[in-house]
Amino acid sequence: MLLVKQELLAALANTLESLSPGAGSKAAFESPKVAAHGDFASTAAMQLAKPLGRKPRELAEELSAALLATPVFGQWVETIEIAGPGFLNIRLKTSAKQQIVREVLNAADTFGQQPATGEKVLVEFVSANPTGPLHVGHGRQAALGDAICNLRASQGDTVWREFYYNDAGVQIQTLANSTQLRARGFKPGDPEWPSGEKAPAYNGDYIADIAEDFKAKKTVKSDDREYTASGDIDDLDSIREFAVAYLRREQDLDLQAFRVRFDNYYLESSLYTSGRVEAAVQKLVAAGKTYEQDGALWLKSTDYGDDKDRVMKKQDGTYTYFVPDVAYHIAKWERGFHKVVNIQGTDHHGTIARVRAGLQAAGVGIPAGYPDYVLHTMVRVMKGGEEVKISKRAGSYVTLRDLIEWTSTDAVRFFLLSRKPDTEYTFDVDLAVTKNNDNPVYYVQYAHARICSVLAGWGGDAATLKNVDLSPLESPAAQALMLLLAKYPAMLTAAAKDFAPHDVTFYLRELAASYHSYYDAERILVDEEPVKLARLALVAATAQVLHNGLAILGVSAPSKM
Repeated sequence: MLLVKQELLAALANTLESLSPGAGSKAAFESPKVAAHGDFASTAAMQLAKPLGRKPRELAEELSAALLATPVFGQWVETIEIAGPGFLNIRLKTSAKQQIVREVLNAADTFGQQPATGEKVLVEFVSANPTGPLHVGHGRQAALGDAICNLRASQGDTVWREFYYNDAGVQIQTLANSTQLRARGFKPGDPEWPSGEKAPAYNGDYIADIAEDFKAKKTVKSDDREYTASGDIDDLDSIREFAVAYLRREQDLDLQAFRVRFDNYYLESSLYTSGRVEAAVQKLVAAGKTYEQDGALWLKSTDYGDDKDRVMKKQDGTYTYFVPDVAYHIAKWERGFHKVVNIQGTDHHGTIARVRAGLQAAGVGIPAGYPDYVLHTMVRVMKGGEEVKISKRAGSYVTLRDLIEWTSTDAVRFFLLSRKPDTEYTFDVDLAVTKNNDNPVYYVQYAHARICSVLAGWGGDAATLKNVDLSPLESPAAQALMLLLAKYPAMLTAAAKDFAPHDVTFYLRELAASYHSYYDAERILVDEEPVKLARLALVAATAQVLHNGLAILGVSAPSKM
């Protein structure tokens, strides 16, 4: 059906060109707002009427007749109806809709994917400081980032996954101090332990685990570092290095369990040691976009739409936190990534304007609106009808590992992707482990497993289904399923463009519902061989699209459940 659509578009373009030179380039089909009106719609007659000095409906009648006279429209189109002031509502023949089954089966895993574009895309996500376990918010970010990477890759982009983290600063010092206190035998609640709402200490049990392994002189290895503890509890530098490596390893284990990988880990400290931060500041000063006031260095960010100018360098000589962000994004640009997406929590909203202002002011050729941002809200977790807020492991929040252990990686990924990123979301643990139609990931996976069971019951060679006669697929349920299969590539393209993996979850749920309706409406393994093979081809194509869509989300497509 996709090839049919391309042939029909080409015929429309040629016909429009014959009516008005140059009009062919604007040939396009829309989806009718009401399904009963047809399969495709065109507003070409209304668009051309004024330039040609014609009445839209009269022109629509002429255009309709010209199109139906072409071989392609004659082969694939049942009727063209003229509606309103000049809409062309195009209704396809059943044989045209049936072509999608063959297209899906022939393309298999590549169905919906587009050719290589040559564009490099860097997606930065998770970027958790190595000061504690990954929490549920990091899980939402990991699911979003990974799915967005898969979406962009499906559209032909070369995608680079990057994890940026702060390996220096106050939080890391607090981590080292907390670990040292634990190593000395102190714990939260002791007089020696920092207390109070703003006390600089991490109270989770994981700090005690780090301290014990440090004293045991263990070696820890993560994706980006390896370190052996000195065992000397007075050696704060060694404690700091070991604690960071330990927690990076813990994060790696969480991400591996979540089936998320990264191509690169970028350290904030490297921006200072390489001189990138200082170089970025010098670019801004040289461009005349800074000024000194009250002993501090300020950026004229209001010149670029910010609500006020921002301090870059404080009176004590240290830089504010957005300055290394500017240096980091200049580095991304210079590394050849002219399309960059940052996945961050909504609490980072205030940094967007100042980072973009700094990038504009630096004068290195970065366009306005760089980088793109996808901001997500945090996640509430419900279990047993009550909100869960505290994890013994972390001390103050539910961890990603908790959620995976309570449910499954598939459930966590699908659930966290099932709403728009900026929408508040409540993760219902009890729902995620149920095995019924109320559980969305189970509902979709069960549709795939159900088809696999049908194909196994048939026992034939699935490859033969690519060439079977599809003409028996004439029922309303079969046609509805085929039309939905045909929507997958366009849905995927739109979801990639809008950074919207939730659109994939909506589509998969709709496709699963359509399959379940089809299964209830028609027996598949019937005695009539041509009918059986055609229906098997249709459900095999449906399984393939379910598999492809779940793969975009990083969710498995089981053959048995």
